[in-house]
Amino acid sequence: MSLKSFLAKPYAGLIVRDIHKWTQDAMRAQEFLFHQLLLKARNTAFGKAHGFADITTYEQFCRQVPLRDYEAFTPFINQIKEGAPNVLWNGKPIYFAKSSGTTSGVKYIPISKDSISNHIHSARNALLLYIANKGNSQFVSGNMIFLSGSPEMEQINGIHTGRLSGIVNHHVPAYLRGNQLPTYKTNCIDDWETKVDAIVEETYRRNMTLISGIPPWVQMYFDRLLQKTGKKKIKEIFPNLQLLVYGGVNFQPYKKHLFDTIGEEIDSIETYPASEGFIAYQDTIAHQGLLLNVDSGIFFEFVPVSEIHQPNPTRLMLRDVQLDEHYAIILNTNAGLWSYIIGDTVRFVSLKPYRIVVTGRIKHYISAFGEHVIAEEVDASLAEACSQFNVNVVEYTVAPQIQGSEPLPYHEWFIEFEQPPSDMPAFRLYLDACMQRKNIYYADLITGKVLQPLQIVPMRQHAFIDYMKSKGRLGGQNKLPRLKNDREIADELRGTPNYFY
Repeated sequence: MSLKSFLAKPYAGLIVRDIHKWTQDAMRAQEFLFHQLLLKARNTAFGKAHGFADITTYEQFCRQVPLRDYEAFTPFINQIKEGAPNVLWNGKPIYFAKSSGTTSGVKYIPISKDSISNHIHSARNALLLYIANKGNSQFVSGNMIFLSGSPEMEQINGIHTGRLSGIVNHHVPAYLRGNQLPTYKTNCIDDWETKVDAIVEETYRRNMTLISGIPPWVQMYFDRLLQKTGKKKIKEIFPNLQLLVYGGVNFQPYKKHLFDTIGEEIDSIETYPASEGFIAYQDTIAHQGLLLNVDSGIFFEFVPVSEIHQPNPTRLMLRDVQLDEHYAIILNTNAGLWSYIIGDTVRFVSLKPYRIVVTGRIKHYISAFGEHVIAEEVDASLAEACSQFNVNVVEYTVAPQIQGSEPLPYHEWFIEFEQPPSDMPAFRLYLDACMQRKNIYYADLITGKVLQPLQIVPMRQHAFIDYMKSKGRLGGQNKLPRLKNDREIADELRGTPNYFY
């Protein structure tokens, strides 16, 4: 055991004791944070405009601070970009995290001197909880690879600006830098395919013990490793690979394929980072869900998903949430985001402590006929069908098909299989039956002959990689929407015949 590995265990114990303190009294932590945020921001332009100095209760806050998405924050962001201080938070941000919005183009999310620790320490805490729970710290002695965006920055009026994963790269602790891959030079490569090939060259002879990244891009890296080495399994290349850290998408549809590629099931840690804040992370492998990060600069609000588009939706503090209800998650942060609609939906699977699962995106659903199918239902149904038929899925997306040659409309599933099911008609009907069990409204539409059972369009190998590349969204933190209530992606796929067998 190396000295680094030896010291990791007592350090993990110290941090975990602190985490357990606030998980036992999460509402007290949130209420204290609520008042601290208002106090610190009362003299900002936003705080003065919304009467922060006079707010003493959450109910008063809801009356004075409306819910906003990024588009509604744009005037404030533009003031900061033009050089104005004390707009949303005290002083100026130390970073802008650039992220791609679905309707707003590039987003510039402020990260303050106060909020940067949320992004850095939360990722650290997830690993330390794993060490404390599992008693395994050996991985810290090997090489750790982080598949992320470029750490190169531009400047906007003196504010360093780049991808969140690149910003975080600048804050990797010194004691881990010697273990970190890829190198800075390789990490700065813009073209994702060129970058992955360079990462393969740098890593295939190394003692890799941990890999972190979004599952589809991890799979792409693994595939390139096998091509390079001629090996059958990743464990033949990295026999000491112990831990996979992932986030950004539901892992379930990728899990079997990834672990088959590795050669065995290894431990994994799920995280929920966003440019707006590090929201939650897996604190135990014994229970479902991610521990909500209630003591790290974010005051949370929750809105029932059914009300999110209403003029005056119900707004709930943490103490008022219920198990298994679907909520839109709302953030108030020490970077100056106030009642910010991040766009994600969650449900609570535990209230002691508060643990959540991410169920989808507010804009990513299908309800062309009132079925309101969400990502969680689609992911779970496909995972069940794949398990039943012993097949692996590489990637997929779903859209409604309202008009066509068929007598009834249907949901159209574009699926890239590692190997297609031997009995595709049986797989299709089984998948549809799973969907009907998950969503009663969908079942009613099928039995009522409003919809016909779903249709599957098998995609050729690497079809979705080629599609994402064509849109300039290959790699990094980019993700393919699993489902949309329109046919924008579906029609683009349909319009490219070489995406199909």
